Amino acid sequence: MANPLSLPKYSIGVGDRFAHQAKAQLRACILAAERGVEIVPVWNKSNREHAIVGSEPSGTRKAADAAVQALGWHKPYFVDADHINLKTVERFLAPCDFFTIDVADLIGQPAQETAVERFVAAHPELIGNGHIPGVPRSFQTSLDFVVQTASKYLAAVEEAGRIYRYIADRKGAGSFIPEVSMDETDSPQTPIELLIILAAISAERIPIQTIAPKFTGRFNKGVDYEGDLAKFSQEISDDIEVIAYAAERYELPSNLKLSVHSGSDKFSIYRPIREAMRKFDTGVHLKTAGTTWLEELIGLAEAGGDGLALAKEIYAEAYAHRQELCAPYAAVIDIDPSKLPAPQEVNAWSSAQFVSALRHDPNSPAYNSSIRQLLHVGFKIAAKMGDCYLRLLSEMEDTVAKNVTTNLFDRHIMPLFLED
Repeated sequence: MANPLSLPKYSIGVGDRFAHQAKAQLRACILAAERGVEIVPVWNKSNREHAIVGSEPSGTRKAADAAVQALGWHKPYFVDADHINLKTVERFLAPCDFFTIDVADLIGQPAQETAVERFVAAHPELIGNGHIPGVPRSFQTSLDFVVQTASKYLAAVEEAGRIYRYIADRKGAGSFIPEVSMDETDSPQTPIELLIILAAISAERIPIQTIAPKFTGRFNKGVDYEGDLAKFSQEISDDIEVIAYAAERYELPSNLKLSVHSGSDKFSIYRPIREAMRKFDTGVHLKTAGTTWLEELIGLAEAGGDGLALAKEIYAEAYAHRQELCAPYAAVIDIDPSKLPAPQEVNAWSSAQFVSALRHDPNSPAYNSSIRQLLHVGFKIAAKMGDCYLRLLSEMEDTVAKNVTTNLFDRHIMPLFLED
């Protein structure tokens, strides 16, 4: 399953809702390179985000290419067709070279009985006396378990195969990075389920280089992880061990690695991930997309004047339309309505007050996670403002870009990839 285009060991998904911060994001990767660590940027934007903003994937490619040329970046970089399926992939084919194949909606759809039988017959190594040689002894399996797991996931993996082949037929195998995503679902996959999924992906001959499972705990948009960190740490370690075993056992690409779809700013999980990477000498792909839009808003508010006024207007509109804005993200936000100040109160805030409420600093008494989550999903408000919003981004570029670069480097890249 050779794949000539290869994703390096460390990569970071940098979403940019309005395609204005590619240079600021790339500067964070340059800062890492200056410290001796190569972290390649992957600019990602989903079909839903393009639809809301009124943009095209070609715009994401154009912004990425322009930033790379302007800053003299000579290392790899990619543009990700984020969370695509057969219905949405077409517009991404030309500009993208990374495809996040999302089949989470098919998890649990019953697979054909004959397909399950073929899978089980082809993988006797998965059925032992409670232990699979080569993986941790804590991973328990049985014939019934393998049948149940295959029944739950095979339909999703088969669809991933159809999507992969559709892309490969049009772009050419080896000309893009395939990822399979199963994170947007209710129940996390256990490490042993992940192993069975990887065996099925191999049978579909999808040369995935990253796999995005669902982890335990809550990954709410724009705020820190909520859950049992000790359990998450063990899960990450086990998943990485399973991936290493599966890559060799099932002839998947040797650089196959975990993709963590963070929902942005999961600071507390960076240490467990870093420790697991070092333990197994492996890499990770981190998606932290929505943070950029919030840093734009922080930058506008910090600039004061028209920027602060616009930030307050966006909050007022988001507050007025909070139910419709939050509905599509109900499973990944926890907003306390009582913690949302009325727009009249926010209108009286200084620049420092607005910035302190929105900036993700859990140690600050002014930080308000409910405001942050509401505005995280409220980029539709800015999109409707059109040129008014984009003009201020350009006028206040220095302040906005500084926030984008500092946030990405100091709060994400440093603790995950550079700190001891």
